[in-house]
Amino acid sequence: MRRNRAAIVGDEMQNVLSDIISNKVKDPRIPFLTSVTSVKMSSDLTHATAYVSVYGDQKTKKDCMDAIEHAKGFIRREMCKQINLRVAPELHFEADNSLEDAARMNDLIDRTLHDDAVRRQSLGIDPEEGDPTDEEQIQE
Repeated sequence: MRRNRAAIVGDEMQNVLSDIISNKVKDPRIPFLTSVTSVKMSSDLTHATAYVSVYGDQKTKKDCMDAIEHAKGFIRREMCKQINLRVAPELHFEADNSLEDAARMNDLIDRTLHDDAVRRQSLGIDPEEGDPTDEEQIQE
């Protein structure tokens, strides 16, 4: 399947930006567990939105995003050295909270399963069996 140029350049830019932020930006506000999860390019390749995932509390995330914004010019210059594009894209950085959202959803699912098991136990229903009311309604 053929992919468009913006997606291909975005994938390459993700790798390059991850390397630059991890290895070349020497700011103590950027923690070790910082990664670029994806890069979305505009169709004309003049704008790039990089989604950055930071492991830590809210203050750590804010400090890291501030440090990346402060180093945006350096990051753009280093990126242009590694990726040969006609126009150097303007970089936009956004915090990626998908890992926290996934953990929160996992917690909600676990809590719901636990509550369901407690409710079944209080009603005297074997947790291994299905809901008897569902089977009775199907047979009727």
